[in-house]
Amino acid sequence: VKAAVVTISEIDLQGSGGSTVLMSTPVTTDLLTLAGSTAQLVNGVVVPAGRYAQLRFVITGGYVEVENGDGSTSIYASSPDYEGLPDGAQVSGALQMPSFGQSGLKVNLPAGVATLSSGQHIVLVDFNVAQSFGQVAGASGQWVMHPVVKATDFETTGGLTVMLAADPSVTMPVVNGSPLTLGDFNAVLTASDNSTEQVAFTDDGTGAFTAHFPFVAPGSYSLDLTTLTGVAFATSPDHPATVTIASGQDATSAFTLTAASLTP
Repeated sequence: VKAAVVTISEIDLQGSGGSTVLMSTPVTTDLLTLAGSTAQLVNGVVVPAGRYAQLRFVITGGYVEVENGDGSTSIYASSPDYEGLPDGAQVSGALQMPSFGQSGLKVNLPAGVATLSSGQHIVLVDFNVAQSFGQVAGASGQWVMHPVVKATDFETTGGLTVMLAADPSVTMPVVNGSPLTLGDFNAVLTASDNSTEQVAFTDDGTGAFTAHFPFVAPGSYSLDLTTLTGVAFATSPDHPATVTIASGQDATSAFTLTAASLTP
């Protein structure tokens, strides 16, 4: 298989509260390009708390390009005028996609059901291209799509809120003509693979300064604080600190600034 292109027009989550539409803007992608990577299909959708058993992907079109014995390739498409076909493509035969455009491709969640409560987020669905397309027996001009798809562990992300306050005894140094503020600090989250994410502290309107990481994969992280160049500071507890994010849970870490001064 040289290409395996599908158009996903809608994604629904099926559960105790009925059907929740997660995505309704069509996305066309070559599944082969996702080997070792991901495509973000759903982001920031509010899902009612409840128990869910199935995802449904409405797939309204697609094609496969396969290599022939002589080194040439042939294209088999859901329709000769499928809009996802490359310009000038010659369609050699049909790609059967039984009912995927109506009832959708059904992906059962692990153990048949998963519970979502406030703050949780679905993160990964895996499509096995190698096992999902085949030639129809006795019909050289037809291929069929029989997807092998799984929701991997239905692992959900968590969140992290970092709070920063200043001890009343701390006198803020003047930097570039202005006193240092808690708004000049950032929270830096570092994963085990050394990838980092940085969020600035902001005043939430009550005088408290917070930095929020909304989507964090479960695991252990190093949490550090940074500020303007030329400023040394100390906190209680000491920074960096270690934080652990659990699946589907929101964690909170709090620091108090105990000293701040200009470096020599």
